[in-house]
Amino acid sequence: MATYFDPKSWSPLWAVDFGKRLFDQSWLEQWLATTTSWVDPVVDLGSGTVTALMPDVLMTVLSEGILSRFGGQEVDATLLGHEVNATLQVLKVRRRGAHFQTKTVLSRLSWDEHPIEAVTVIAHGVRLIPGVPTKVRASQLDLEGTVTTAALVGWLNTLPLDWRLSVHESGLILARHRRHRLTALVDAAVENNLLTIEIHRANWFGVRIPRRVITAPALLLENLPRHARISHAAREGDLVRFRADLPETTGSFDLAQMRNAIVAGTTLIVF
Repeated sequence: MATYFDPKSWSPLWAVDFGKRLFDQSWLEQWLATTTSWVDPVVDLGSGTVTALMPDVLMTVLSEGILSRFGGQEVDATLLGHEVNATLQVLKVRRRGAHFQTKTVLSRLSWDEHPIEAVTVIAHGVRLIPGVPTKVRASQLDLEGTVTTAALVGWLNTLPLDWRLSVHESGLILARHRRHRLTALVDAAVENNLLTIEIHRANWFGVRIPRRVITAPALLLENLPRHARISHAAREGDLVRFRADLPETTGSFDLAQMRNAIVAGTTLIVF
């Protein structure tokens, strides 16, 4: 079975040299001047080995540059319209046939100011399409991570729900109806987009409701952003561990901006 490896360990020597030259201030201009055949989409791209290997060169330069500059440090990014801040722990790449597969591990992640303890993202079928802008496409993203119950409850409270949620001292979720004097102590889990709720205790106007008369039908989570699917989510103590996947995702980036961001340590932008 193939294993992940750091781009520094698999890149051919000439490709590694490209990565090192990333930090030369004149490198990008020289590269663009000598490889203009891939900039114009109407030009015949079958003009030689350099053009044919350009995606490999781009992947090497970008992955090695990002890892060298941000590995073990905080990185800021604008990713498909979302503001992201995290500590980059791992960035590994491997080639699988005509495409790539990447593995990224982030800790202390902030996604649009919503905190996530850690997340691992494996991108399958990754393709880089040279051009202006350069496009990146993944056939599927697999995500696995952890978030605190408090952070998850905080995010849920920003949604237009009928219930106001908080974390009970037991670790369970305390739900209070926004209009009726109904409270419930619950736990929840998700399997293959199906949300199930376990009611531990419920009160109406302060009167205990017998559990045998309380029902909480399972709810199918539909129309999630970007057609995401939550394969598993469950609470363990004060943490919620989750797995999810997203279908084909496409983004674009400006190569000059990406290079300057790596050199200066500023925000990476994928739009």
